[in-house]
Amino acid sequence: MSFKDQVLKTVKQIPRGRVMSYKKVAELSGSPRAWRSVGNILNKNKDSEVPCHRVIKSDGTIGGYRRGVKEKARRLHQEGVLVRKGKFVF
Repeated sequence: MSFKDQVLKTVKQIPRGRVMSYKKVAELSGSPRAWRSVGNILNKNKDSEVPCHRVIKSDGTIGGYRRGVKEKARRLHQEGVLVRKGKFVF
């Protein structure tokens, strides 16, 4: 399985209402230092079954999103993801 396929598989497994860091996705996908590649893969993803909005930066801030940061924040809020002191809790 390619790294890209592993990333998409890992992100598909993030449950609603939870988030995971780009770094953790990279680790679980077999390339612990490839967190930037994870972001690039997710930015190009068009499969609506892959919840890319559930992947955030390691410091708890939102990070990027193909449909815009405001949409990412809205979707996470809608799923009940907690924010404390301006950072997502995961």
